[in-house]
Amino acid sequence: MPNVIPPTIDIRLTPADLRAAMERDVRQGLMSTPKELPPVYFYDDRGSRLFDEITRLPEYYPTRAERSILDAHAIEIITAAGADTLVELGAGTCEKSRVLLDAMASTGRLGSFVPLDVSDTVLWEAATSLAEEYPGLAVRAVVGDFHRHLDTFSDGGRRLFAFLGGTIGNLDPGQRTGFYADLTRAMAPGDALLLGTDLVKDRGVLVAAYDDGAGVTAEFNRNVLVVLDRELHANFDATRFTHVARWDEDEHRIEMWLRCEDACTVTVSDLGLEIGFAAGEEMRTEISTKFTPDTLADELAAGGFAVEKSWTSAQGEFQLTLARRH
Repeated sequence: MPNVIPPTIDIRLTPADLRAAMERDVRQGLMSTPKELPPVYFYDDRGSRLFDEITRLPEYYPTRAERSILDAHAIEIITAAGADTLVELGAGTCEKSRVLLDAMASTGRLGSFVPLDVSDTVLWEAATSLAEEYPGLAVRAVVGDFHRHLDTFSDGGRRLFAFLGGTIGNLDPGQRTGFYADLTRAMAPGDALLLGTDLVKDRGVLVAAYDDGAGVTAEFNRNVLVVLDRELHANFDATRFTHVARWDEDEHRIEMWLRCEDACTVTVSDLGLEIGFAAGEEMRTEISTKFTPDTLADELAAGGFAVEKSWTSAQGEFQLTLARRH
């Protein structure tokens, strides 16, 4: 019987790096027109708990839809990919990884697993658990950013890069182009990409998924201001900001905004900034692009990938796509 292989962790992103990135992002975002903040800063402990609650809401279909595809087709996905190494970008707790690892084990392809995430604590806990759950699996966790550290994946064998959860939709078109370019440089012949994407659908369904009746998404959105108050000694008053979710037909994306209801001036002490907000002014906090199978295939082709196979959830809400580098 295979022995448990102790996991390793490769730290490419330090707390100082994360702090510098936050300072840079917030400074640039608050001085932009319109103002904007990257969604990564939603996810402190409270924000992560709120998002977990969101994934269980009746309005929020993406998590359930993607998981249903994985549960139904994981073995087919792994067989088509022909991979013995799974690389997951933005792995988090690695919950979805387990479905793919089970499929790799059942098809005799369980070799190694390389999860990447910015949170070293969560990543190490997941890596330790997985090494114990899957004897013989070599786990090398990477603390890093998929925008900057795709060049760290030098593991041998045939690799399946998984980018799940519809996260690709949080990137604007220019960022997606850069991501595909970085990924093609990191991939070797025979490697495959498994990409999770939310699909265009009824506008009411889309907006409701980002503006639930219980107000959980609104609290999640405002939590970014709580994070900035704590981490950068700002004086945002989250109660003065209203959550807004709207569909942008031209860009085929949901946008989340925070609307300042009354004119105010916000001080961000650690950055030496005083930022004015007009009454009714909105600050964008997230985009979530939705695709059609054809627009996704065209985008992947432009990025250097050819679609080999795709799987769609039963109600047509979500798609997993297997593609290979040209």
